Formats: sequence, structure tokens, C-alpha cells
Amino acid sequence: MQTEVIVVGAGPTGLMLANELTLAGIPVVVTEKLLTRSTQSRAGSLQPRTAEVLDLRGLLEPLLAELPPRKSSGGHFATLPVELDCTPWRTRYPHPVAVPQAALEALLEGLLAERGVPVLRGREVTAIAQDADGVTVGWRAEDGGSGELRGRYLVACDGGHSSVRRLLGVDFPGRERRMSAVAADLTLAAHSAEVRTEPGHFSAFAKSANGFHSILHPIGPDLYRMLFGKLSGDGPDHASPVSADEVQEALHAVYGPGTQLGELRAASRFGDAVRQVERYREGRVFFAGDAAHIHMPIGGQGVNLGVQDAVNLGWKLAGTINGWAPAGLLDSYHEERHPVAARVLRHTRAQNVIMNPGRDEELATVREFVTELLRLPDAHRYVSGMMSGLDLQYPGVGPRLIDLVLTTEAGPVRASSLMGSGRGLLLSLDGTRRSVGDRADRVEHVLAKTDEDVDGAGALLIRPDGYLAWTDRDGTPLDTALARWFG
Repeated sequence: MQTEVIVVGAGPTGLMLANELTLAGIPVVVTEKLLTRSTQSRAGSLQPRTAEVLDLRGLLEPLLAELPPRKSSGGHFATLPVELDCTPWRTRYPHPVAVPQAALEALLEGLLAERGVPVLRGREVTAIAQDADGVTVGWRAEDGGSGELRGRYLVACDGGHSSVRRLLGVDFPGRERRMSAVAADLTLAAHSAEVRTEPGHFSAFAKSANGFHSILHPIGPDLYRMLFGKLSGDGPDHASPVSADEVQEALHAVYGPGTQLGELRAASRFGDAVRQVERYREGRVFFAGDAAHIHMPIGGQGVNLGVQDAVNLGWKLAGTINGWAPAGLLDSYHEERHPVAARVLRHTRAQNVIMNPGRDEELATVREFVTELLRLPDAHRYVSGMMSGLDLQYPGVGPRLIDLVLTTEAGPVRASSLMGSGRGLLLSLDGTRRSVGDRADRVEHVLAKTDEDVDGAGALLIRPDGYLAWTDRDGTPLDTALARWFG
């Protein structure tokens, strides 16, 4: 089978990337080792910036429409009892949005099906060969069948144990895991008073007792998500199945014998390994999501990173294939996204220490001190921006576009609704018509007015990933910015 881009891995990163490429008219094929999509909740919510990014493509509203309403609460840092509030960042989503990862994957895969994009499940990648013109992938199916795919580029979105990374011999430097833990979706046949059954801030659900630490919180009607492990850190490797007896032992240890497991819906293991590839590009192969970086799963950071990796890379790869990308645009994917993940790796390591499930007295004083700091407005704003992704600003690029309320010839709209095509946006707010030259196929020009604060700008140029590429206050010509980002 011949295509332009092969995406390996049908998690949120790979599916989002495939949708981004499809918006630009790029033929793409997705391969996935698993025969069926996991129903495990995994990440239980989307960070505010991820919600904004999905809103840019018109995806958040239909996603939420398919889910039962859930009360939202503020984000957290290291399970400390301070609700992170992102209101100062001028976002419509001041708190994480309660969306299970499985629901996001279902929506994205459904969109690909509607657009005729194949998601080839049950295909394990067994060989990769690059040449000057493209990449050839060999695959094997569970039934013994095999075949090849050929594309101009390949993007590895196949997780922390990436087959692509292994087959290419790409190093994954970092630190080995020091603990083993379990994430499980379950129901309870009975529960003690130690189990909190109402939604609340994440910090309220952390408990330790009898050699175990646990977070057991409701995620739906009679459904709970449980994260647990031994305080010693001991546990099987990631490939070992999680048994009902193992979950029941942890329930009894932390919540008492009156808490009984009902149904174990899904479960998986995770650790606290910290790794990142040194380069996000190897020839015609790119790495995104957990294939590029892994860390302790705290606060939905993995989905946050993966979705934004995909949206950063998608338009740049599409521009290269379509022949308009300026020199260096594709390499800017690594330059912009590698430091972002490195920062997440640092703060998740810090959170892992501060969480202190063993209730070490010295660390308890650190938790108290950091809690006091988080209650200071400036510190709170800094940490909420970091955890949510709302503070992100790439070198030489402006901050993210605020979702302004605009008045256009067609009536009132939100700025985010103008970016559903995946193209750039030139927004003229001063009534002046400006030219994008021969770039109308990749930059839309809209005349609008707004009563909101835009720092005195009369015009904004926004990249497809939602970041400001230029304003008329920059002192550089518009055409210079257009040429830099859109050829």
C-alpha cells in the first residue's frame, strides 16, 4: 500500500495527527498493533490547553456532547490541596475538562473513518527501511499475514515501548523506573466509609495504609478509577496482567475489609521512568507523544503533550508535502517541542517526590511549604500555567491566541471557530484589508472587530496550531512573517 504519511500508533497522538494531515488533504494510513481500541479511561481529563486545541478544530463540543456531565474541579500539582485555577490565563477552560482518553480516541478514530482514512489494526511493525524518497514499513498480523506500507514520511506515535524506535536503534536516554503501580477502572460491590463517592479535588482522594498508597475516585455512575501501588515501589513489570486479587488486596489494605471489588473493567501498569529521545526526527521518521518522551503519569500531562505534538507537527509536515513549506519549518517541530517535553519531565519528577505517599516527615514539611507557596497569586499563576500548558510560548513566536469574541460580516463568532480548517488565520481588527499574496490556500483572511483586550494590535497572524506568528505592533512587515511560516 502506498501513501504519503504512515502513522504508527492509534492513541490520541497518532489519531490527532492523522486528522490534522487529512484536513490538509494529505493521504495517510494509521497502523496499530492492538486489534481493538482500549476502553480504559487512562487520562481522566484534558488540561485546559488541550481543550483549547480541540476547540480550534471544532472537536471539543461534539466530544462533550457524547459524555454525561461531570462536575469539574481545579487542577492539582503533586496532589497538594490547592485547586489550580487558570482564570488569569484568559481561557474558557479554567479547570481540566472531564474527558476520558478513551472517549477522545473514539471520536478521533470515528472522524478518520468518515474521511476514509484507514486505521489498520492488528498490524505489528516488524521492519523499517528509509531511503532518499521515503520509508518502507513491514508488518505482521496476529493471523500470520504480513505486508508492506510505503510512504514519504513516517511518524512514530506508538508509545513508550515504541517498536519504531527500537527497530531504528534510536536511543531513549533517561532514568529507569523505580516503582511499579496500577491504574484500574472498576466498580465496587461494597465500600466502607473510607471511600469517597462524590466528585472533588484530586487531593482529597489520596490515601496510604498498610503498605499501599492509593487514589480511588469516581469517574462515572458507580464507576471508579483507582491508582495504587506498594509503598516499597515493588511490583511486576509493565507486561504482567493485573489480577482482580491484586486489586482486592489493595482495596482491603487502604479502605478496609468492608470495601469489595465488583467488576474489574480494565487495568494496566505504569512506572516512574523518565526518558526522552534526543532528536524528534531521524531522516524521514518523526517521534511524537510517548514514543518521544515518557514520565510519571501525573495530571494528564501525557495527553497534553501528545495532542500538541501532533498539532505542531501536522501543518508543518503537510506544508512540506504540499511543497510550500519554507526552509527550516519542518525542523522547527523538534526545536519547539523538545524543550516543552523536557520541562514536563522535570516538573513531573519534582511532583513524584513531593507527593510523598509514604508520609515521610521531612517530605511532609516540603509539602506544607509548597502548599503555602501555591496559595500566593504569582506562584499560583505560574504553576497553573505550567500544568495546563497555557503559558507555552515558543522562541520567536507569540503566545497562544486568546479565544476572542469577534464581530464579522457573518455575525458574532469566537476566534477559535475560524480555525477549524487547519489553516493559518490573518485577523484584521482595524478594518484594513490586507493581502496574503498567493497563500490563500493556507492562510485565511478575516475582517473582524472585538471589544476585548488585544494589547492595541490592529492585526494578528495566527499559525494553524493557534500561536501568534505576527502582530502589526511587531515592527516587521506582514509579508516577512507570512514568508517565514507559510512560504
